[in-house]
Amino acid sequence: MQNEADIKKALAQLKANETKYAKTTRYYKGEHDLAFASQKFKNAFGSLFREFALNLCPAVCDAVRDKLKVENFQVEEGADNLPKEVWKLWKDNRMGKRSGEVHKEAVKNGDAYVIVWVDPNKKVTIYPQKAMNCTVLYDEETPGKILWAAKTWTTPAPESKTRLNLYYPDRIERYISQQKTGDSLPEANGLISFSDDGENSSITNPYGIVPVFHFANNSDIGSFGESELASAMPIQDALNKSVLDMLVAMEFASYRQRWASGIEIEFDDDGNAIPPYTAGIERLWISESPEAKFGDFEAANLEQFLKVKSDFRIDMACVTGTPLYYFMLTSGDAPSGESLKKAETRFINKVRDRQESFGQVWEDVMAFALLLEGKKDVRLFADWEDPSPLSEKEKLENVVIKQEIGISDEQALIEAGYGESDIAKMLEAKQAKRMRR
Repeated sequence: MQNEADIKKALAQLKANETKYAKTTRYYKGEHDLAFASQKFKNAFGSLFREFALNLCPAVCDAVRDKLKVENFQVEEGADNLPKEVWKLWKDNRMGKRSGEVHKEAVKNGDAYVIVWVDPNKKVTIYPQKAMNCTVLYDEETPGKILWAAKTWTTPAPESKTRLNLYYPDRIERYISQQKTGDSLPEANGLISFSDDGENSSITNPYGIVPVFHFANNSDIGSFGESELASAMPIQDALNKSVLDMLVAMEFASYRQRWASGIEIEFDDDGNAIPPYTAGIERLWISESPEAKFGDFEAANLEQFLKVKSDFRIDMACVTGTPLYYFMLTSGDAPSGESLKKAETRFINKVRDRQESFGQVWEDVMAFALLLEGKKDVRLFADWEDPSPLSEKEKLENVVIKQEIGISDEQALIEAGYGESDIAKMLEAKQAKRMRR
Protein backbone atom coordinates (compact mmCIF):
# COMPACT_ATOMS: atom_id res chain seq x y z
CA MET A 1 0.00 0.00 0.00
CA GLN A 2 1.51 3.32 -1.09
CA ASN A 3 0.58 5.53 1.88
CA GLU A 4 -0.53 3.34 4.75
CA ALA A 5 0.40 6.02 7.32
CA ASP A 6 -1.80 8.63 5.60
CA ILE A 7 -4.65 6.13 5.28
CA LYS A 8 -4.48 5.32 9.00
CA LYS A 9 -4.45 9.00 9.90
CA ALA A 10 -7.35 9.78 7.55
CA LEU A 11 -9.49 6.94 8.91
CA ALA A 12 -8.69 7.96 12.50
CA GLN A 13 -9.73 11.58 11.84
CA LEU A 14 -12.91 10.50 10.06
CA LYS A 15 -13.88 8.20 12.94
CA ALA A 16 -13.15 10.91 15.51
CA ASN A 17 -15.28 13.47 13.65
CA GLU A 18 -18.14 11.04 13.03
CA THR A 19 -19.59 11.31 16.55
CA LYS A 20 -19.27 15.11 16.63
CA TYR A 21 -20.99 15.62 13.28
CA ALA A 22 -23.68 13.05 14.07
CA LYS A 23 -24.69 14.94 17.23
CA THR A 24 -24.96 18.38 15.62
CA THR A 25 -26.89 16.87 12.70
CA ARG A 26 -29.31 15.21 15.14
CA TYR A 27 -29.82 18.40 17.12
CA TYR A 28 -30.52 20.39 13.96
CA LYS A 29 -33.19 17.83 13.03
CA GLY A 30 -34.71 17.94 16.53
CA GLU A 31 -33.49 14.49 17.61
CA HIS A 32 -32.24 15.58 21.02
CA ASP A 33 -30.89 13.70 24.03
CA LEU A 34 -33.72 13.30 26.54
CA ALA A 35 -31.87 11.07 29.01
CA PHE A 36 -32.68 13.58 31.76
CA ALA A 37 -36.43 12.81 31.53
CA SER A 38 -37.59 11.90 35.03
CA GLN A 39 -39.53 8.85 36.14
CA LYS A 40 -42.65 11.00 36.67
CA PHE A 41 -42.46 11.98 32.98
CA LYS A 42 -42.13 8.35 31.87
CA ASN A 43 -45.02 7.30 34.10
CA ALA A 44 -47.24 10.11 32.82
CA PHE A 45 -46.48 9.90 29.10
CA GLY A 46 -44.66 6.62 28.45
CA SER A 47 -43.09 6.82 25.00
CA LEU A 48 -45.57 9.38 23.63
CA PHE A 49 -43.08 12.27 23.88
CA ARG A 50 -39.89 10.22 23.80
CA GLU A 51 -38.56 12.29 20.90
CA PHE A 52 -40.23 15.54 21.86
CA ALA A 53 -38.23 18.75 21.48
CA LEU A 54 -39.00 22.45 21.18
CA ASN A 55 -36.26 22.80 18.61
CA LEU A 56 -34.48 26.18 18.37
CA CYS A 57 -31.33 24.80 16.76
CA PRO A 58 -32.40 25.38 13.12
CA ALA A 59 -32.96 29.08 13.84
CA VAL A 60 -29.39 29.43 15.17
CA CYS A 61 -27.91 27.96 11.97
CA ASP A 62 -30.38 29.28 9.41
CA ALA A 63 -30.10 32.84 10.70
CA VAL A 64 -26.45 32.83 9.64
CA ARG A 65 -26.91 30.71 6.50
CA ASP A 66 -29.65 32.97 5.13
CA LYS A 67 -27.27 35.96 5.22
CA LEU A 68 -24.52 34.18 3.27
CA LYS A 69 -25.21 34.75 -0.43
CA VAL A 70 -22.46 35.17 -3.00
CA GLU A 71 -23.47 37.78 -5.58
CA ASN A 72 -20.49 37.75 -7.93
CA PHE A 73 -16.71 37.53 -8.27
CA GLN A 74 -14.31 40.31 -9.18
CA VAL A 75 -10.76 39.96 -10.52
CA GLU A 76 -7.64 42.06 -10.40
CA GLU A 77 -7.13 44.68 -13.09
CA GLY A 78 -6.04 43.35 -16.44
CA ALA A 79 -8.48 40.44 -16.54
CA ASP A 80 -11.67 42.23 -17.53
CA ASN A 81 -13.15 39.31 -19.44
CA LEU A 82 -12.87 36.79 -16.61
CA PRO A 83 -15.71 37.84 -14.25
CA LYS A 84 -18.27 36.65 -16.81
CA GLU A 85 -16.44 33.34 -17.22
CA VAL A 86 -16.22 32.85 -13.46
CA TRP A 87 -19.89 33.58 -13.00
CA LYS A 88 -20.78 31.24 -15.87
CA LEU A 89 -18.84 28.45 -14.15
CA TRP A 90 -20.70 29.27 -10.96
CA LYS A 91 -24.08 29.20 -12.67
CA ASP A 92 -23.29 26.06 -14.71
CA ASN A 93 -22.63 24.24 -11.44
CA ARG A 94 -25.88 25.61 -9.91
CA MET A 95 -23.90 27.11 -7.08
CA GLY A 96 -26.60 29.65 -6.29
CA LYS A 97 -28.38 26.82 -4.46
CA ARG A 98 -25.48 24.48 -3.75
CA SER A 99 -23.35 27.17 -2.11
CA GLY A 100 -26.21 27.59 0.37
CA GLU A 101 -26.01 23.86 1.09
CA VAL A 102 -22.28 24.19 1.73
CA HIS A 103 -22.84 27.14 4.07
CA LYS A 104 -25.57 25.22 5.92
CA GLU A 105 -23.28 22.22 6.36
CA ALA A 106 -20.49 24.45 7.65
CA VAL A 107 -22.53 26.38 10.21
CA LYS A 108 -24.39 23.24 11.31
CA ASN A 109 -21.45 20.84 11.71
CA GLY A 110 -18.52 23.27 11.81
CA ASP A 111 -16.97 22.00 8.56
CA ALA A 112 -17.91 21.57 4.91
CA TYR A 113 -15.92 20.62 1.84
CA VAL A 114 -15.90 21.16 -1.90
CA ILE A 115 -14.04 19.05 -4.45
CA VAL A 116 -13.26 20.58 -7.86
CA TRP A 117 -12.37 18.29 -10.74
CA VAL A 118 -13.32 17.44 -14.31
CA ASP A 119 -16.20 15.02 -14.87
CA PRO A 120 -16.08 12.15 -17.42
CA ASN A 121 -17.19 14.64 -20.10
CA LYS A 122 -14.15 16.86 -19.31
CA LYS A 123 -16.40 19.52 -17.83
CA VAL A 124 -15.13 21.40 -14.77
CA THR A 125 -17.42 20.42 -11.91
CA ILE A 126 -17.77 21.62 -8.32
CA TYR A 127 -18.82 18.85 -5.94
CA PRO A 128 -20.11 19.95 -2.47
CA GLN A 129 -19.33 17.35 0.21
CA LYS A 130 -20.68 16.39 3.62
CA ALA A 131 -18.42 17.04 6.57
CA MET A 132 -18.78 13.43 7.73
CA ASN A 133 -17.27 12.09 4.49
CA CYS A 134 -14.14 14.25 4.27
CA THR A 135 -11.11 15.39 6.20
CA VAL A 136 -7.88 17.29 5.54
CA LEU A 137 -4.41 17.45 7.03
CA TYR A 138 -2.91 20.91 7.50
CA ASP A 139 0.79 21.70 7.35
CA GLU A 140 2.09 22.63 10.80
CA GLU A 141 4.97 24.54 9.24
CA THR A 142 2.71 26.55 6.93
CA PRO A 143 -0.63 27.09 8.73
CA GLY A 144 -3.60 27.05 6.38
CA LYS A 145 -1.85 24.94 3.74
CA ILE A 146 -3.50 21.56 3.07
CA LEU A 147 -0.98 18.72 2.66
CA TRP A 148 -3.56 16.14 1.63
CA ALA A 149 -7.27 15.43 1.89
CA ALA A 150 -9.41 12.31 2.11
CA LYS A 151 -12.94 11.38 1.14
CA THR A 152 -14.78 8.19 2.06
CA TRP A 153 -18.17 6.81 1.07
CA THR A 154 -20.06 3.52 0.86
CA THR A 155 -20.89 1.88 -2.46
CA PRO A 156 -24.55 0.96 -3.10
CA ALA A 157 -25.98 -2.32 -1.81
CA PRO A 158 -25.55 -5.19 -2.16
CA GLU A 159 -21.81 -4.50 -2.49
CA SER A 160 -21.73 -2.04 0.46
CA LYS A 161 -17.98 -1.57 0.43
CA THR A 162 -16.05 1.47 1.63
CA ARG A 163 -14.31 3.67 -0.94
CA LEU A 164 -11.46 5.98 0.07
CA ASN A 165 -9.76 8.64 -2.06
CA LEU A 166 -6.61 10.44 -0.98
CA TYR A 167 -6.01 13.78 -2.71
CA TYR A 168 -2.45 15.10 -3.01
CA PRO A 169 -1.02 18.09 -4.92
CA ASP A 170 0.34 15.71 -7.58
CA ARG A 171 -2.03 12.70 -7.59
CA ILE A 172 -5.28 11.14 -6.42
CA GLU A 173 -5.02 7.65 -4.89
CA ARG A 174 -8.09 5.41 -4.84
CA TYR A 175 -8.84 2.52 -2.47
CA ILE A 176 -11.68 0.11 -1.69
CA SER A 177 -12.37 -2.26 1.19
CA GLN A 178 -11.96 -5.97 0.57
CA GLN A 179 -15.10 -6.87 2.53
CA LYS A 180 -18.56 -5.40 3.02
CA THR A 181 -18.45 -2.67 5.64
CA GLY A 182 -21.90 -1.08 5.61
CA ASP A 183 -21.80 2.27 7.40
CA SER A 184 -18.70 1.49 9.48
CA LEU A 185 -15.17 2.41 8.41
CA PRO A 186 -12.66 -0.41 7.88
CA GLU A 187 -9.13 -0.62 9.21
CA ALA A 188 -6.28 0.49 6.95
CA ASN A 189 -5.18 -3.10 6.29
CA GLY A 190 -8.67 -3.87 5.01
CA LEU A 191 -8.24 -1.57 1.98
CA ILE A 192 -6.72 -2.35 -1.40
CA SER A 193 -6.00 -0.19 -4.47
CA PHE A 194 -9.01 0.46 -6.69
CA SER A 195 -9.19 1.02 -10.44
CA ASP A 196 -12.01 0.98 -12.99
CA ASP A 197 -13.08 2.37 -16.36
CA GLY A 198 -9.56 1.97 -17.63
CA GLU A 199 -8.17 4.39 -15.02
CA ASN A 200 -5.34 3.46 -12.70
CA SER A 201 -5.67 3.43 -8.94
CA SER A 202 -3.51 6.58 -8.94
CA ILE A 203 -4.68 9.53 -11.09
CA THR A 204 -2.22 12.28 -11.96
CA ASN A 205 -2.91 15.77 -10.64
CA PRO A 206 -0.71 18.12 -12.73
CA TYR A 207 -1.91 21.33 -11.03
CA GLY A 208 0.12 21.24 -7.82
CA ILE A 209 -2.94 21.97 -5.64
CA VAL A 210 -5.01 19.63 -3.48
CA PRO A 211 -8.44 19.79 -5.21
CA VAL A 212 -10.34 19.66 -1.90
CA PHE A 213 -11.34 22.94 -0.24
CA HIS A 214 -12.24 23.19 3.44
CA PHE A 215 -14.87 25.58 4.84
CA ALA A 216 -14.12 25.83 8.56
CA ASN A 217 -16.71 27.74 10.58
CA ASN A 218 -15.32 29.96 13.34
CA SER A 219 -12.05 28.02 13.38
CA ASP A 220 -8.61 28.65 14.77
CA ILE A 221 -5.52 28.72 12.56
CA GLY A 222 -5.09 25.50 10.60
CA SER A 223 -7.79 23.61 12.48
CA PHE A 224 -11.26 22.22 12.03
CA GLY A 225 -14.29 24.43 12.54
CA GLU A 226 -16.84 24.72 15.31
CA SER A 227 -20.58 24.28 14.87
CA GLU A 228 -22.86 27.22 15.60
CA LEU A 229 -24.72 24.72 17.79
CA ALA A 230 -21.76 24.04 20.09
CA SER A 231 -22.92 26.61 22.65
CA ALA A 232 -26.61 26.16 21.84
CA MET A 233 -27.01 22.44 22.61
CA PRO A 234 -26.74 22.67 26.45
CA ILE A 235 -29.39 25.40 26.47
CA GLN A 236 -31.54 23.36 24.09
CA ASP A 237 -31.35 20.44 26.55
CA ALA A 238 -32.36 22.72 29.44
CA LEU A 239 -35.23 24.17 27.40
CA ASN A 240 -36.47 20.67 26.56
CA LYS A 241 -36.44 19.74 30.24
CA SER A 242 -38.43 22.82 31.21
CA VAL A 243 -41.06 22.03 28.59
CA LEU A 244 -41.25 18.37 29.64
CA ASP A 245 -41.68 19.42 33.27
CA MET A 246 -44.48 21.74 32.21
CA LEU A 247 -46.20 18.88 30.35
CA VAL A 248 -46.05 16.72 33.46
CA ALA A 249 -47.47 19.56 35.57
CA MET A 250 -50.24 20.14 33.02
CA GLU A 251 -51.12 16.45 33.05
CA PHE A 252 -51.55 16.36 36.82
CA ALA A 253 -53.16 19.79 37.03
CA SER A 254 -55.67 19.17 34.25
CA TYR A 255 -57.77 17.08 36.64
CA ARG A 256 -58.04 18.75 40.03
CA GLN A 257 -56.88 16.42 42.83
CA ARG A 258 -59.42 15.84 45.64
CA TRP A 259 -59.01 14.39 49.10
CA ALA A 260 -61.19 12.82 51.76
CA SER A 261 -60.54 11.99 55.44
CA GLY A 262 -62.42 10.41 58.33
CA ILE A 263 -63.93 7.63 56.21
CA GLU A 264 -63.56 3.88 56.43
CA ILE A 265 -61.33 2.27 53.80
CA GLU A 266 -62.01 -1.24 52.49
CA PHE A 267 -59.32 -3.59 51.23
CA ASP A 268 -59.36 -6.32 48.58
CA ASP A 269 -58.19 -9.91 49.03
CA ASP A 270 -54.60 -8.88 48.25
CA GLY A 271 -54.60 -6.21 50.90
CA ASN A 272 -54.79 -3.29 48.49
CA ALA A 273 -56.96 -0.30 49.37
CA ILE A 274 -60.13 0.05 47.34
CA PRO A 275 -60.82 3.68 46.28
CA PRO A 276 -64.03 4.66 48.07
CA TYR A 277 -65.15 7.15 45.43
CA THR A 278 -64.99 7.59 41.66
CA ALA A 279 -64.49 11.14 40.45
CA GLY A 280 -66.71 12.47 37.69
CA ILE A 281 -69.01 15.31 36.73
CA GLU A 282 -72.11 13.22 37.52
CA ARG A 283 -70.64 11.69 40.70
CA LEU A 284 -71.59 12.73 44.25
CA TRP A 285 -69.34 11.95 47.20
CA ILE A 286 -71.24 11.25 50.41
CA SER A 287 -70.42 9.63 53.74
CA GLU A 288 -72.50 8.67 56.80
CA SER A 289 -69.51 9.26 59.09
CA PRO A 290 -69.70 12.52 61.09
CA GLU A 291 -65.88 12.60 60.97
CA ALA A 292 -65.77 12.73 57.15
CA LYS A 293 -64.19 15.75 55.49
CA PHE A 294 -63.70 16.54 51.81
CA GLY A 295 -61.54 19.05 49.91
CA ASP A 296 -59.26 19.57 46.92
CA PHE A 297 -55.73 20.73 46.26
CA GLU A 298 -54.84 24.03 44.62
CA ALA A 299 -54.21 23.88 40.86
CA ALA A 300 -50.58 24.03 39.75
CA ASN A 301 -49.32 27.44 38.65
CA LEU A 302 -47.95 27.06 35.12
CA GLU A 303 -46.77 30.66 34.84
CA GLN A 304 -43.40 29.77 36.34
CA PHE A 305 -42.83 27.18 33.60
CA LEU A 306 -43.73 29.67 30.88
CA LYS A 307 -41.30 32.21 32.32
CA VAL A 308 -38.48 29.66 32.48
CA LYS A 309 -39.18 28.71 28.86
CA SER A 310 -38.96 32.35 27.78
CA ASP A 311 -35.78 32.86 29.81
CA PHE A 312 -34.07 29.97 28.02
CA ARG A 313 -34.93 31.56 24.66
CA ILE A 314 -33.26 34.76 25.84
CA ASP A 315 -30.23 32.73 26.98
CA MET A 316 -30.10 31.08 23.55
CA ALA A 317 -30.05 34.50 21.86
CA CYS A 318 -27.33 35.80 24.21
CA VAL A 319 -25.06 32.78 23.92
CA THR A 320 -25.27 32.34 20.15
CA GLY A 321 -25.47 36.01 19.17
CA THR A 322 -28.72 35.39 17.29
CA PRO A 323 -31.34 38.19 17.40
CA LEU A 324 -34.09 37.36 19.89
CA TYR A 325 -36.87 37.78 17.33
CA TYR A 326 -35.67 34.56 15.65
CA PHE A 327 -36.85 32.69 18.76
CA MET A 328 -39.92 34.55 20.00
CA LEU A 329 -42.42 37.21 19.01
CA THR A 330 -41.99 40.41 20.99
CA SER A 331 -45.03 42.00 22.54
CA GLY A 332 -45.87 45.69 22.41
CA ASP A 333 -44.81 48.17 19.75
CA ALA A 334 -42.57 46.91 16.97
CA PRO A 335 -38.96 48.11 17.38
CA SER A 336 -37.71 50.78 15.00
CA GLY A 337 -35.23 50.04 12.24
CA GLU A 338 -32.47 51.80 14.17
CA SER A 339 -33.23 49.74 17.29
CA LEU A 340 -33.11 46.53 15.27
CA LYS A 341 -29.74 47.50 13.79
CA LYS A 342 -28.27 48.07 17.23
CA ALA A 343 -29.67 44.75 18.46
CA GLU A 344 -28.24 42.96 15.44
CA THR A 345 -24.73 44.42 15.66
CA ARG A 346 -23.13 41.34 17.18
CA PHE A 347 -25.00 39.03 14.82
CA ILE A 348 -24.08 41.04 11.71
CA ASN A 349 -20.43 41.10 12.80
CA LYS A 350 -20.54 37.31 13.05
CA VAL A 351 -22.03 37.06 9.57
CA ARG A 352 -19.36 39.36 8.13
CA ASP A 353 -16.69 37.18 9.77
CA ARG A 354 -18.16 34.10 8.08
CA GLN A 355 -18.30 35.96 4.75
CA GLU A 356 -14.63 36.82 5.03
CA SER A 357 -13.65 33.27 5.97
CA PHE A 358 -15.86 31.44 3.45
CA GLY A 359 -15.20 34.05 0.77
CA GLN A 360 -11.48 33.25 0.71
CA VAL A 361 -12.29 29.56 0.20
CA TRP A 362 -14.76 30.31 -2.60
CA GLU A 363 -12.12 32.48 -4.25
CA ASP A 364 -9.68 29.54 -4.15
CA VAL A 365 -12.39 27.18 -5.44
CA MET A 366 -13.18 29.32 -8.47
CA ALA A 367 -9.52 30.14 -9.16
CA PHE A 368 -8.78 26.40 -9.27
CA ALA A 369 -11.82 25.84 -11.51
CA LEU A 370 -10.39 28.43 -13.92
CA LEU A 371 -7.00 26.71 -13.69
CA LEU A 372 -8.64 23.47 -14.84
CA GLU A 373 -9.88 25.42 -17.86
CA GLY A 374 -6.35 26.63 -18.60
CA LYS A 375 -6.48 30.11 -17.05
CA LYS A 376 -3.54 30.48 -14.67
CA ASP A 377 -2.66 32.85 -11.83
CA VAL A 378 -6.09 34.46 -11.46
CA ARG A 379 -6.77 36.36 -8.24
CA LEU A 380 -10.48 36.53 -7.42
CA PHE A 381 -12.53 38.49 -4.89
CA ALA A 382 -15.96 37.29 -3.75
CA ASP A 383 -18.82 39.81 -3.58
CA TRP A 384 -21.42 39.07 -0.92
CA GLU A 385 -24.96 40.29 -0.48
CA ASP A 386 -25.04 42.97 2.22
CA PRO A 387 -26.17 41.21 5.44
CA SER A 388 -27.65 44.47 6.74
CA PRO A 389 -29.09 46.33 3.73
CA LEU A 390 -30.68 49.74 4.02
CA SER A 391 -34.36 50.13 3.29
CA GLU A 392 -35.42 52.33 0.37
CA LYS A 393 -36.49 55.02 2.81
CA GLU A 394 -33.12 54.92 4.61
CA LYS A 395 -31.25 55.18 1.30
CA LEU A 396 -33.20 58.26 0.25
CA GLU A 397 -32.80 59.85 3.67
CA ASN A 398 -29.03 59.39 3.39
CA VAL A 399 -29.07 60.99 -0.08
CA VAL A 400 -30.97 64.02 1.28
CA ILE A 401 -28.46 64.41 4.11
CA LYS A 402 -25.59 64.26 1.61
CA GLN A 403 -27.30 66.91 -0.51
CA GLU A 404 -27.49 69.16 2.51
CA ILE A 405 -23.72 68.92 2.99
CA GLY A 406 -22.99 69.74 -0.63
CA ILE A 407 -23.11 66.85 -3.14
CA SER A 408 -24.52 67.81 -6.54
CA ASP A 409 -28.04 67.02 -7.70
CA GLU A 410 -26.63 64.68 -10.34
CA GLN A 411 -24.60 62.71 -7.79
CA ALA A 412 -27.62 62.55 -5.48
CA LEU A 413 -29.75 61.04 -8.24
CA ILE A 414 -27.00 58.54 -9.11
CA GLU A 415 -26.83 57.39 -5.49
CA ALA A 416 -30.63 57.19 -5.40
CA GLY A 417 -30.36 54.56 -8.15
CA TYR A 418 -31.65 56.38 -11.23
CA GLY A 419 -30.29 55.67 -14.71
CA GLU A 420 -28.52 58.18 -16.99
CA SER A 421 -31.56 58.96 -19.15
CA ASP A 422 -33.82 59.46 -16.14
CA ILE A 423 -31.23 61.69 -14.47
CA ALA A 424 -30.90 63.82 -17.60
CA LYS A 425 -34.68 64.31 -17.83
CA MET A 426 -35.01 65.12 -14.13
CA LEU A 427 -32.16 67.66 -14.20
CA GLU A 428 -33.61 69.23 -17.36
CA ALA A 429 -37.07 69.51 -15.75
CA LYS A 430 -35.54 71.00 -12.61
CA GLN A 431 -33.63 73.58 -14.65
CA ALA A 432 -36.75 74.51 -16.61
CA LYS A 433 -38.65 74.99 -13.39
CA ARG A 434 -35.96 77.34 -12.12
CA MET A 435 -36.08 79.35 -15.36
CA ARG A 436 -39.84 79.87 -15.02
CA ARG A 437 -39.44 81.51 -11.64
